[in-house]
Amino acid sequence: MLLPEWQPQWGVLLAWPDAGTDWAGQLDAAHATYTALIAALLDHEGVLLLCRDRATATAARRKLRDAGIDLTRLRIEQVPYDDTWARDFGPISVERDGTLTLLDFRFTGWGHKFAAQRDDAVNAALPWRAPRQAVDLVLEGGAIDTDGRGALLTTRACLRNPNRNPLLNEQELETRLRETLGVERIWWLDHGELQGDDTDAHVDTLARFVNPTTVAYVGCDDPADPHHADLAAMARELETLARDQGLELVRLPMAEPQYDAEGERLPATYANFLITNEKILVPVYGCATDQAALGALAAVAGHRTVQGIPCRPLIEQGGSLHCVTMQLPQGTL
Repeated sequence: MLLPEWQPQWGVLLAWPDAGTDWAGQLDAAHATYTALIAALLDHEGVLLLCRDRATATAARRKLRDAGIDLTRLRIEQVPYDDTWARDFGPISVERDGTLTLLDFRFTGWGHKFAAQRDDAVNAALPWRAPRQAVDLVLEGGAIDTDGRGALLTTRACLRNPNRNPLLNEQELETRLRETLGVERIWWLDHGELQGDDTDAHVDTLARFVNPTTVAYVGCDDPADPHHADLAAMARELETLARDQGLELVRLPMAEPQYDAEGERLPATYANFLITNEKILVPVYGCATDQAALGALAAVAGHRTVQGIPCRPLIEQGGSLHCVTMQLPQGTL
């Protein structure tokens, strides 16, 4: 069965931004976000940090140490990669007969939009303790979410996009997902997509399980916002699902609009949070809606502490906090 994000973790997979990635023009800002994120993780669990080469690894370790971070739980592996979106090229964890398996799906740069050959080879190059299984199916980690009880939440705009698995119809795709991920139910969303999002509506930008019976989703109150109608339609879909499945819904605010230097809208979303062993790490953007998002998640966080991580630099490249991370269950390393 596909493991939920709150499965006990060894830690989190990250890839360090360097001059060979799309962060080349804003490395200082990207490093500041990664440093804050790594500090928030290493105080209670591990981090597997990918670095392109020895020089990059040395520089990353020095920067983290200079920030006063205890690096005892940090593990660095040298491996080539195209960019740093570990959520989408990292392994997807399932449990079969009590045994952890890391599924290595094909990653094509969100439907061949960007170079991804080195990203697609990362999982095969890492020294996993758990067995890795290559899967001949295009699937990104940000495209799916689970309640940990056999249900898969996803969007048709992404998984049914002909740039992913064009030879499979929906029934065939569902069969492959059930067989490979061990899920029983697939819950499709037909609405919701953020401007500036290159992923064709990854569900981790829109709606996420916080626990087996709670879904947090993005809502929009401004009728003048171009997202308003589509997110309202998504909310209605989720309300029907919640009624039928006995789920609780938590509405997250639409982040105050963020723009790049050219005036293009950036995909700022609070649904891109990361659940760890002790925390829910939430992307914040230095705007008025941050506190409402933190409060909404704190109300359903249970024993976990909710902590904001400044992620304004990340959305400049089209993603946010969840997009740059992949949780690794205990037994992975």
